[in-house]
Amino acid sequence: MHSRTHKALFPILRRLSDGRFHSGEALAQAFGLSRASIFNVISQAGAMGLTIHAVRGRGYRLPEPVEWLDADAIMQGLGEVASAYSLQLSDSVESTNTALMAAALAGVADGTVFCSEYQHAGKGRRGRPWHSVPGGSLTFSTLWRFDNGLQSLAGLSLAVGLAIARAVNRHSSHPARLKWPNDVLVDYRKLAGILVEVQGDMNGAAFAVVGIGLNVRLNAAQRDAVDQAVVDLAEMGVKVGRNQLLADCLRELHAVLTLFRRHGFTALRTDWLALDAYAGKPVVLSVPGAHPVHGLASGVDETGAFLLRDAASCLVPYSGGEISLRLDVRR
Repeated sequence: MHSRTHKALFPILRRLSDGRFHSGEALAQAFGLSRASIFNVISQAGAMGLTIHAVRGRGYRLPEPVEWLDADAIMQGLGEVASAYSLQLSDSVESTNTALMAAALAGVADGTVFCSEYQHAGKGRRGRPWHSVPGGSLTFSTLWRFDNGLQSLAGLSLAVGLAIARAVNRHSSHPARLKWPNDVLVDYRKLAGILVEVQGDMNGAAFAVVGIGLNVRLNAAQRDAVDQAVVDLAEMGVKVGRNQLLADCLRELHAVLTLFRRHGFTALRTDWLALDAYAGKPVVLSVPGAHPVHGLASGVDETGAFLLRDAASCLVPYSGGEISLRLDVRR
């Protein structure tokens, strides 16, 4: 994938998203480029997962209107919680989590948000890539600082998942549900993923960089690049614009984090369980260095650990970022 985007790429994409055709000649004149450069920019956009209509004699256009990120619209949508956040938007970045982690180590404030139209090296759980599409995804990271150390962060990824599901459910008739430890699902297909990276002392100053990737509109090629079943907001019939959706996510995150800071995950557990997609289902846990474990999904405990009822009807807690959970298709 391209590690660098052409400097004119996103200005051109914004021009093409008005629904009209723009000729290569007109684009070349408008942006001070050769027609060959315009063609190369359009090709790069295609390699990033964007579908662009190209018609000989008419030019180029994006087939669907795109609402590009707009800081003023997002801040307006935040309303009374706007002062809790410092928002930084970019067109293209390696990874919002990587960039915000570096900024956090350099001392940026609690509540800093990095959001990018495109990540060329987005990160998912367990070292996987996170695929995003310009205009077709919502990818952002938030920084939260804590005084009580890393030990106070148990269950944070579950709290974040709850906030994202609530934000989506404001606008969707297909309820988003939760998969331990950090996925948002609709009909057992992945709508959003969460990556929490932490640094600090066990009992002193610590911080968490929380990355969120949400599928807005994916094309067929983009879906094929993902190694699991996915769903997007367009397929769900959700019409909300990305700026309002990001504002809603940040509002819900603020509400959840306020409770989490005071009381830990315990205060959010009941609400998380109400959206648990796997409750009572036969599941299999893949645990590194051990045989797969089968049992019945039985919710989570006060620390956010997954509870599995095993063959002997014992309730066993599991926690750790390397464990993966899936439905047990044998039963």
